Amino acid sequence: MNKINKSDLAKFGNLELLAKQVVEGFITGLHKSPFHGFSVEFAEHRLYNTGESTKHIDWKLYGKTDKLFTKKYDEETNLRCQIVIDCSSSMYFGKPEHLNKLEFSILAAASFIELLKKQRDAIGISFFSNSLEVHSQAKSSIAHQHYIYQELEKRLHTYSPKEMSQTNAISCIHNIAEITHKRSLILLFTDLLDDTRNESEFIEALQHLRHNKHEVIVFHTLEKSSELELELGNRPLRMIDMETGEEMKLQPSEVRANFQERALTYYNDIKLKCGQLNIDFVEIDIAEGVEVVLQKYLIKRQKMR
Repeated sequence: MNKINKSDLAKFGNLELLAKQVVEGFITGLHKSPFHGFSVEFAEHRLYNTGESTKHIDWKLYGKTDKLFTKKYDEETNLRCQIVIDCSSSMYFGKPEHLNKLEFSILAAASFIELLKKQRDAIGISFFSNSLEVHSQAKSSIAHQHYIYQELEKRLHTYSPKEMSQTNAISCIHNIAEITHKRSLILLFTDLLDDTRNESEFIEALQHLRHNKHEVIVFHTLEKSSELELELGNRPLRMIDMETGEEMKLQPSEVRANFQERALTYYNDIKLKCGQLNIDFVEIDIAEGVEVVLQKYLIKRQKMR
């Protein structure tokens, strides 16, 4: 159920219901795989360390897993998660039958809400393009969760790329670093389609997040077959930049090798620098499901315990 397309969005009609289906399928898959140790039922437990008191061991869980876990208290389990989504015009790109990059990011965000609700965590949402358009502080109330779903639905159904908006990720991330509660988990969805000359400034913005004690996962969101592999056929095409309107005529086969080399150099350099900052960098192909997004979150959560 995790590989969703546009017809699924239309069929369900309700983003919250669709996200519930995605998360239920994901959790079922975790229980059936060796990865089950990161399942949601473990969110309120941690592995027992030899020498600790045994009074908080969950013996029922031991019976199910043959592993010793101790129960965690509320102040240990709850975290704040800020979901940050790039909604500049380039994020509307995707194949007609599949979700575009923004739709994929919104579905992933809704799925996170369902996971976070199960763990009683606080959730905030931020949207940016050339400015920070929406920013809500992380809260765990039901009313706040409904507000976030309303904002996600609004972006999903009423926004379009007709009015081109460029990315100003650098200033927006700096802003988010300052106004987000200390030690939050920042989940950033972006296609990184900015001027490559701004790479160092972008890394400085991410470093600002880390300096302010935030944990960060960057979900690099692309439609890989078109945007990285240039699988666009062998006929001449007229390409239009979705953010600037600039046009260019080219033959994909003639530029593919050089384009891929330059693009991979740029993306790999950002990935390397994220690693140096202890930032998780996750490459996402929107043609696939959201499982890798949810898995990476659970891994990061375990590391934060």
